[in-house]
Amino acid sequence: MSRENVELLRKALDAYNRHDLDAFLALMQEDVRATPRMAAVEGAYEGHDGIRRWWESTLAAFTDFGSEVFEVRDLGNLTLAELHNRGRGVAGGTPVEQESWHVAEWRDGKIAWWAAFPTEADALEAAKRS
Repeated sequence: MSRENVELLRKALDAYNRHDLDAFLALMQEDVRATPRMAAVEGAYEGHDGIRRWWESTLAAFTDFGSEVFEVRDLGNLTLAELHNRGRGVAGGTPVEQESWHVAEWRDGKIAWWAAFPTEADALEAAKRS
């Protein structure tokens, strides 16, 4: 089943890059908990309503924001992904690029929890704790 999670993560990221919120949410548990990189400012997001708020705030700041997948690792009921994120700020068109590492926990073919980290070491440490 874990190999399936790798493919499901790629599907979620494809929906994200197409800005297809409905397809993205279809891969999330109703009680999903998400901690994106901006969570240090805004806190974690819970449930589909929380994901919608995160989605809207991201696209309000970066209309063309997207993620390129470099690698996805199968860690059983977890996946670990290395991403390269790009976008342009809405206000001034300033380009933004950032590497991030994402850990996702899967339950019944949907993401139950995910978090983004600045380094692989941080992501692996979170994976060990979950």
